[in-house]
Amino acid sequence: MPSRKIPLITQGIYHIFNRSVAGQTIFRNIREYQIFLDLLEYYSFTHAKHRFSHYRRLEDETKKQTLNKLYQQSDKLVDIYSFCIMPNHYHLLLKQLTDDGISKFIRQIQNSYARYINIKTQRNGALLQSPFKSVLIENDEQFIHVARYIHLNPLTSYILTNQSELANLEWCSYKDYCSANSRGFVNTSNLMSYYNSIDELNKFTLNQVDYQRALAKIKHLTLEKSFPNP
Repeated sequence: MPSRKIPLITQGIYHIFNRSVAGQTIFRNIREYQIFLDLLEYYSFTHAKHRFSHYRRLEDETKKQTLNKLYQQSDKLVDIYSFCIMPNHYHLLLKQLTDDGISKFIRQIQNSYARYINIKTQRNGALLQSPFKSVLIENDEQFIHVARYIHLNPLTSYILTNQSELANLEWCSYKDYCSANSRGFVNTSNLMSYYNSIDELNKFTLNQVDYQRALAKIKHLTLEKSFPNP
């Protein structure tokens, strides 16, 4: 992965997104979505020493113990505030916690996922575009609007047609905000600090579905004209 011309700022919050080469579908089934989801969790930790392929082969109980140990003893490269995995791209809202933390995190998840798909499909070469796109979040308003933009992607693209389905979609962190049992690798406290309740978050998020669909993309949020429709 090429080095970035402008290094990402430690303690900075970024909208990170990337798309597959040639727009090909790279998340084709539940197993592939789950693999990428597991990568997000595993490689968010500083001391994830084993390659993910080795971690995946562990017995279930050993895998659980390994992950619990990371939660208890390891610092993190990034905080994950929101995410959405789409058939040919992903969106992440991240805070960089260590120097070069985001670049290391993205490099590990992308390289690991590419190896998995290349072996599985007997292909060679890059799977995702390089470098990944990044937009610095500069204020609170941008933060909450980008989180909403990310969470609405499945509805914007008509992968989901019913708003009620979004709260149960495994591949989007909106589920973690709507559930009493959010996944451990999603930091929900920062975004929720802007709302008095889950109902208030839901209202703010879902009242923009038609608007976001009509625009197809929010240029002033992504600041990336070359990035195709969500």
